[in-house]
Amino acid sequence: MPTALVTGASTGIGRATVLRLAAAGWSVLAGVRDSAAGGELAAQAGAGLNPISLDVTDEAQIAAAAELVAAQTQPTTAGSPGPGRLDALVNNAGIGLGGPLELVSAEEWRTQFEVNVFGQAAVTRALLPALRAASGRIVFVSSVGGRVSVPFNGPYAASKHALEAIGDALRGELHSSRIKVSLVEPGGVKTPIWDKARALAGQFTVPPELEREYARVPAALTKLMNDSERRGVSPERVAATIERALTARRPRARYVVGGEAHGMIAAHALLPTAAFDRLLRRVMNV
Repeated sequence: MPTALVTGASTGIGRATVLRLAAAGWSVLAGVRDSAAGGELAAQAGAGLNPISLDVTDEAQIAAAAELVAAQTQPTTAGSPGPGRLDALVNNAGIGLGGPLELVSAEEWRTQFEVNVFGQAAVTRALLPALRAASGRIVFVSSVGGRVSVPFNGPYAASKHALEAIGDALRGELHSSRIKVSLVEPGGVKTPIWDKARALAGQFTVPPELEREYARVPAALTKLMNDSERRGVSPERVAATIERALTARRPRARYVVGGEAHGMIAAHALLPTAAFDRLLRRVMNV
C-alpha cells in the first residue's frame, strides 16, 4: 500500500485529505500539532492512519518525522538501511495573515513565512531521500492568492507566491529523480481558517494618524473573508483534487479548484491591470 505524509492534518483541507487517502487504502502519516485532533482522526479513519506530532516550524519534529518514515518503510533489499520510501508528501500546513503592509509588523511577516514557506521547504528537504527512493509525488497546497494578490492580503499572498516559485523550481530540479511536483490552487474554502482570520482581523486597529488612509480596512477585510467563505468550496473537494494529483499517471503542474479561483485568474489575465485594480477596489469598497 502506498504511504503519504500530510502536514496540517488537524482541520480543513488536511483533515479531509488524510481521511480520503486512508479510505482509499493509503497508509497515512497525519501531521498534527494537537494530539487530541490526532486521536480523533485515528478513531475515525482506523488502522490506515497514524497521527504524528509535526509542527512545520520545529526542526526536531521534522527530523523525527523523517526518522519515522525511514523506520516504517525500510527497504527490504539486503545491505545497510536506506532512507525508507515515501510515495507522497502533501505540504498543506499554513496560516493566513492580512492587513496593509504599513501596519503589519516584521514579526507578523516572519511568522507568515516561517509556516507557509520555510516550514514547507524544511519538511520537503527532510523527506526528499524517502520520496526519491519511491519516485514519489509532492503536492503543495497553494492558493489562488499565489497567482493573484489583492489589497490588504499581501503577507498571505506573498507566501503563496513563494510556494508557487518553489513548486516551479522543484519540478525541474527533481525531474531526474522522477519525483512529480504539483501545486493545488483553491479559492475560498469552507474551513476553520476563516474563524482564525476573523479573530485576528478583530484585533486589527488603525492608528489615529492613518485613519484617513485605512479607516475602511477592518470592514474590507471582514467582507473579503465572509464573501470568500460563502462562495468557498468544501475541503473534501480540494482533497479530491489532491488525490487526483497524487494518482494521475501524468499529474499537472497546477490544479485550480473552484469557480472563484478560476474567475479571479481569468479576470487577472484578461483585464488591463488598471481595470482589474478598479474592479478589486469596487468589490472590496476601498
